[in-house]
Amino acid sequence: MIIYPAIDMKDQSCVRLTQGSYERMTVYEADPIKVAKDWEAKGASILHLVDLDGARNGERVNEPVVKRILKNVHIPVQLGGGIRDTQGVETFLDLGVAQVIIGTAALKNKPWITEMLKVHGGRIVVSIDAKKGLIATDGWETVSSTRALDYIKELESYGLTRIVYTDIEKDGMLSGPNFQMYEELQQALSIEVIASGGITTMGDIKRLKGMGIYGAIIGKALYNGNLDLEEVLNC
Repeated sequence: MIIYPAIDMKDQSCVRLTQGSYERMTVYEADPIKVAKDWEAKGASILHLVDLDGARNGERVNEPVVKRILKNVHIPVQLGGGIRDTQGVETFLDLGVAQVIIGTAALKNKPWITEMLKVHGGRIVVSIDAKKGLIATDGWETVSSTRALDYIKELESYGLTRIVYTDIEKDGMLSGPNFQMYEELQQALSIEVIASGGITTMGDIKRLKGMGIYGAIIGKALYNGNLDLEEVLNC
């Protein structure tokens, strides 16, 4: 199972939200490049970056930080947050981002996400952010009436091969992932699933790995010291 240390960026700082709330935000480090280099030094094979400003309002104010991270680390980077058009996708792929993660735009513009999958294939990942099994959009601030599993099956039919699935109610709570949902996804899909939200203990890591989950994104548990990245990578 691939471990993705998370670097969530707002106003060009490294932060963490609790349950997706911008009002419940903690700034962990003013320099995300320092964090990226630290995760690489501890053995990370890939980084998970999120532009929270882009996710919320479509403004890519953290693009300069992304560029600096790409110049200062030698491992692949996947990036999500506010990538909602072809120009955005191609800009970041041309910069050297290994995979771009598309969220809100995939739900709102299905012909476009289908075209992106045809053109860029496995370099496109879709972020499935859900609350009580329903898709959330626009930086998690709007909950739709679309069932997450139904939507993922539709995306799979378009050729999508990998998703990031985040249970918003678990995110940043340090209370463990939604194992029941991940079991359901594994049984219903052939798509690769990256788990996100609530991963807190080595037991969580081992259970997800035993379920056959493709990858796990870890954020707050690393920053708070609940998990040690080197120990996780040796699991």
